[in-house]
Amino acid sequence: MTENGIFNPSFGADSFGLKWLAGLYWNYGAPELYEQALRRGEGLLTADGALSVETGVHTGRSPQDKFIVRDALTENSVWWDNNKPLSQAHFDTLYADMVAHAANRELFAQDLYGGADPAERVNVRVFTEKAWHSLFIRNLLIRPDVAALKTFVPKLTILDLPSFRASTERHGARTETMIACDFSRGIVLIAGTSYAGEMKKAVFTYLNFTLPAKGVMPMHCSANIGPEGDTAVFFGLSGTGKTTLSADPARTLIGDDEHGWGPHGIFNFEGGCYAKTIRLSAEAEPEIFATTKRFGTVIENVVLDPVTRIPDFDDDSKTENTRAAYPLDFIPNASDTGRGGHPKAIIMLTADAFGVMPPIAKLTPAQAMYHFLSGYTAKVAGTEKGVKEPQATFSTCFGAPFMPRHPAEYGNLLRTLIAEHGVSCWLVNTGWTGGAYGVGRRMPIKATRTLLTAALTGSLDQGRFYLDRTFGFQVPTDVVGVEPHLLHPRKTWQDKAGYDAQAARLVGMFLKNFEKFSTHVDDEVVNAAPGMTA
Repeated sequence: MTENGIFNPSFGADSFGLKWLAGLYWNYGAPELYEQALRRGEGLLTADGALSVETGVHTGRSPQDKFIVRDALTENSVWWDNNKPLSQAHFDTLYADMVAHAANRELFAQDLYGGADPAERVNVRVFTEKAWHSLFIRNLLIRPDVAALKTFVPKLTILDLPSFRASTERHGARTETMIACDFSRGIVLIAGTSYAGEMKKAVFTYLNFTLPAKGVMPMHCSANIGPEGDTAVFFGLSGTGKTTLSADPARTLIGDDEHGWGPHGIFNFEGGCYAKTIRLSAEAEPEIFATTKRFGTVIENVVLDPVTRIPDFDDDSKTENTRAAYPLDFIPNASDTGRGGHPKAIIMLTADAFGVMPPIAKLTPAQAMYHFLSGYTAKVAGTEKGVKEPQATFSTCFGAPFMPRHPAEYGNLLRTLIAEHGVSCWLVNTGWTGGAYGVGRRMPIKATRTLLTAALTGSLDQGRFYLDRTFGFQVPTDVVGVEPHLLHPRKTWQDKAGYDAQAARLVGMFLKNFEKFSTHVDDEVVNAAPGMTA
């Protein structure tokens, strides 16, 4: 077997069982991986030097094909209502078959860190059969220096072979696609999908399982730091503005997607960003747009002009989920450490398409836990033929697909940390006002930024508040620079009875969704539900 690159020879591929490979390329950087990807026909160069690739039929994650080995470690610690179990025997067969499938193939290996805090990070080794996958994960995780590579020993190993097809009978798979996690041995096997995001989320899932046992809170969130060293955390599902609002030119970006909260404060799990690019523009998001013109960036499923090779970010003919993967330092105001102190503020973002939530509300610790466990946003269903109503979405902890443990475990840990560090908690609605989607208007981004700035600087705490009788939280009565009626949602509706009906409908959805958590939390959290103070 021919091996090239820098690695630890005393802990090489054979330690994972990989033998008889045609070649193995260790820890290659962007130039070498570009050469390999282009030589293999895996992608195209764009006009500005990014690497454009396609992920085939899988243009997003396959959560229904993700499994966790059920063993002595996971039997009583994994939330099996939300995770699919896999027998040790099925995993062992899959592992053996994938290792055999890799024989006589060229593979790429990256040794990386998951976690910017040295005390909490995990050493991750990723084997891929695609060169661009190796570049993707190199962009997304944290890159050790050369000296560390020579002594690197992995705690978590990922083997990603899109050309391997899983079997329902032999491997316990649902389809030919499979993501199998063995937490006890620190192994993730990815088969039958070319969607690179599976690798990134596999690391997040592993950290979500291991860190809570150490008292460290794993979070699906973005984070930044203000000029005074004040750290803020932003929770939010896709489409709520998590990436956009945390990329504030006046604040330093820690990271845009996955973080931990430990004894030393907030730390990024990643060393890069995986930003959605659909309808991306230089005017709306200049920092992210600029990364798509950089050598080293990987853009996924973006349509290129066949002559000029200029990306068309408005074209969704391949998928709405077009993406760009780039190192964090491609963002001008990004943190060079990936770390910040304990947060001063937590922002929970929702895009309320029902149009009944205020643009900002102050939460008690119990309310913060309630809304964290709820993970509410609303998807606009207008793009589907014949569907005109908004659709409520509840994804617990703002990341249900990546939560191996029961949500209450994360919620209780978050609540403890909020109380311990005196963190202010805010719910911010970036959705609709003056009516539901199709009638009202989108919340003005200028108003959202003004309210966020007031919350993060502490000035909002000094103002007056009123009790929202529908949702039970405190809402500012007036804020300089914000249209006064925006802070009173019912006043923005011409049809007051229509507002009342929509609000009651949404409250009912919250209560129905929370039933599955009610026996896992105390009465204070249960009583923090919307409608309880009416």
